[in-house]
Amino acid sequence: MKNLRMKAARAALDLSQQQLADAVGVSRQTINAIEKGDYNPTIRLCLAICRALGKTLDDLFWEEQ
Repeated sequence: MKNLRMKAARAALDLSQQQLADAVGVSRQTINAIEKGDYNPTIRLCLAICRALGKTLDDLFWEEQ
């Protein structure tokens, strides 16, 4: 499932995928794969992304039922 909330939060801060990747210590391809729903990040990476984007786990990664 695509992570459009993460993509929107990144765009709202005017961050490129590369800038977010650099901030959390992964490759741009990893960020792209998470946004496309092709990669399931570890909880550690999820938390790093949340910190970088100023969001909570619920904001970015909790699937609505």
